[in-house]
Amino acid sequence: MSRQTETLARIGLFRSLGLPAIQRLDTQCIWRRVPAKEWIIDCHDEGNDVFFVVAGAVRVKLLASSGREALLREINAGEFFGELAAIDGQPRSSGIVAVTNVTVAQMPASVFRNVLHQHPDACDQVMAIMARQIRNLATRVLEFTSLDAKYRIYAELLRLARPAAGDPDRAVISPPPAHTEIAARVSIRREAVAREIKSLERAGIVGRRPGALVLTDPSRLRKLIDDASEAD
Repeated sequence: MSRQTETLARIGLFRSLGLPAIQRLDTQCIWRRVPAKEWIIDCHDEGNDVFFVVAGAVRVKLLASSGREALLREINAGEFFGELAAIDGQPRSSGIVAVTNVTVAQMPASVFRNVLHQHPDACDQVMAIMARQIRNLATRVLEFTSLDAKYRIYAELLRLARPAAGDPDRAVISPPPAHTEIAARVSIRREAVAREIKSLERAGIVGRRPGALVLTDPSRLRKLIDDASEAD
């Protein structure tokens, strides 16, 4: 691996640090390449290092004793994970698996905490990220307690979608998620996801194009979710 690749310079958390400071941090990390589908952190692992994704993407998963997996979110290049264990010293609350081949920088918790103490901008970013994650988890808990499975599917499609280029009334999910992935995100069976997406296609709310799932009417999906919430 080239030294040019082994740098934290592209990680947004360190935007307020000068290049010499980033280069010092680079030398304090263990640099790893992890192949797709390999676990980087096991759930309940007792390590407390923080990992920065320099290239590729990983997923955050929960694993039940039954073996069933729940998919929480995806972490892409420029982002990081493992900060909770670095802050509170407790075992990991989730596992991390590589989606693609990834390059990660593994930073000791003491180094990470020192960065936060010395650089207010980095500390503010971590607090904002954690607050956003708490809000997202609160939203998902509310959905699980108040919405039927099909509306949770609708909500997850909206979360995954991004505005379509040149068409603000549409949204796109690219690449299109597998039914098993959506099922893991909302904790239902794959067959239910397939059935609901087919129903949305027949209703003209969801379409397909090469390499993407298209939400042709996101506002209608949101209204269906709102109506279901009010009815409950």
